[in-house]
Amino acid sequence: MTKYGINDARENRPNSSEPQQPDLPADGHMTTQDIQDAYASHAKWIDRLSWVNRWLTGRYRRRQFGEAEGRVLDVACGAGTNFRYLPESTEIVGIDISEPLVEQARTELETLERHGTVEQMDAEALDFEDDSFETVISSFSTCTFPNPVAALQEMARVCRPEGEILLLEHGRSDNTLLARYQEWRADAHYETSGCRLTHEPVTVVRQAGLSVEEVQTAQFGRITRITCNGRESNGTEAGR
Repeated sequence: MTKYGINDARENRPNSSEPQQPDLPADGHMTTQDIQDAYASHAKWIDRLSWVNRWLTGRYRRRQFGEAEGRVLDVACGAGTNFRYLPESTEIVGIDISEPLVEQARTELETLERHGTVEQMDAEALDFEDDSFETVISSFSTCTFPNPVAALQEMARVCRPEGEILLLEHGRSDNTLLARYQEWRADAHYETSGCRLTHEPVTVVRQAGLSVEEVQTAQFGRITRITCNGRESNGTEAGR
């Protein structure tokens, strides 16, 4: 995970070098600063285990992002894992809350010899004009945004009405045994990274008012591909 999506690599990290767990606020919810600090701690492992991340999730990223068009915003881009799956014809703009991950993403752009920019930015307050992008993408991120509805509404605001919002998310499994394991691990997992293991991504997307066009799941419901257009579910322009 990328970006706010720290879970992309964390599960494969050796236990012997476990980063220090952030202190949670009194209400038990991690703030944007908490998430930023967590990523600073985990950044080196995200980089070292990037090949594992691609091996585990690459096929889903390719299917979801392989036909993106125009100017593409990758929200919570992390180390730039999605960049290699975007068509050569696209212009890439990446943002992430973590400065170390922003630097890794810039390096990834250079390695891939792709045109684009990467900036440090809060997904819940995007510094772009309305209707700035033909496509907005994000992967394994809504599970860690402190306010995922606000972040999704920002994605909709900067996406053109005729454009698409492409999401690749993880969440609660539809397999009973896996779901029970996720519930058992949920609190400790969240305290380490701010990632909600039992997240319900489609529900959150609908709460944000986005118009969902297509939903596909994999890995017993753990992986969800969501395609939305740039308008609210009632037909008006989303986020406006």
